[in-house]
Amino acid sequence: MANLPKKPLGRGLGSLIGAGVQKPASPAPAPSPTPAPATPAAPATPGLSLIEIPLTQIVPNPRQPRREFDEAAIKELAESIRSEGLMQPIVVRKIKEGYELIAGERRFRAFKQLGQKTITARVVEASDASSAVLALVENLQRADLNVVDEALGVASLMRDFSLTQDAVADRLGKPRATIANLVRLLSLDREILGYLSKGQISAGHAKALLAIENTAHRVQAVRQVIEKGLSVRDTEALVKTFSTATKKPRRETTKTVLEDAQKRLASHLATRVSVTRKGQKGTITIFYESDDDLARLLEKFGIRL
Repeated sequence: MANLPKKPLGRGLGSLIGAGVQKPASPAPAPSPTPAPATPAAPATPGLSLIEIPLTQIVPNPRQPRREFDEAAIKELAESIRSEGLMQPIVVRKIKEGYELIAGERRFRAFKQLGQKTITARVVEASDASSAVLALVENLQRADLNVVDEALGVASLMRDFSLTQDAVADRLGKPRATIANLVRLLSLDREILGYLSKGQISAGHAKALLAIENTAHRVQAVRQVIEKGLSVRDTEALVKTFSTATKKPRRETTKTVLEDAQKRLASHLATRVSVTRKGQKGTITIFYESDDDLARLLEKFGIRL
């Protein structure tokens, strides 16, 4: 398990990023009777100095949780920076190839759009895990991060750094139940996740749809939710109708699947196979005729005696 700082990075993020002001130099040599001087960077926090870094030396964070960036919003931010200056420096860490962006990708993109060569940055020491957590925390503090990106960010932390849901909840300062519900959403179909990321349904709608086991039925249900503009409560009622409709034929369907699995296994292994089920669990029994037959079967599974 990766070593992480004991305190959740979601708390005190502002003190790490700090505040500063940088007005970008005008890229056009248009004459001006009284050119305004660039506003100097604000005094840095002791031990955390601000430096100017060429944009070409900065690479994006590979674990950036935000998948989509609103180009219109980036343009609006660029105009704000042109007018008022950069009020908050970006945060980076030193890597072999130069610097890796930790926080401030929208500001970084806005500077690129303005045609600037350098940007004010605060360089911090951070491990891969800390960098990923901090990037997610910064985006969680922005209201426009959609729930799918948030869930993917949480899942990435768990997968890449072998973190439990409890550990992620602690680092992000969120209840464990919230983390568990986010991860569960990723089991939904791609079409439903698309509606969720675009805000056509809410996390409450998506959570209700998880109760429908059949993939095709879930898609049918979500389309009805969108077409009729159903509330979360109405969606829960709709889900019950799908559950009732699929409840009776379930045993027959399960029996057919087990018989098919038994036939396929028997054909593949060239021996008699028995597949039984009790509740959600079951047993697969493979029969053999001799020691040589057993050795043959083990070889099928890549096992040599």
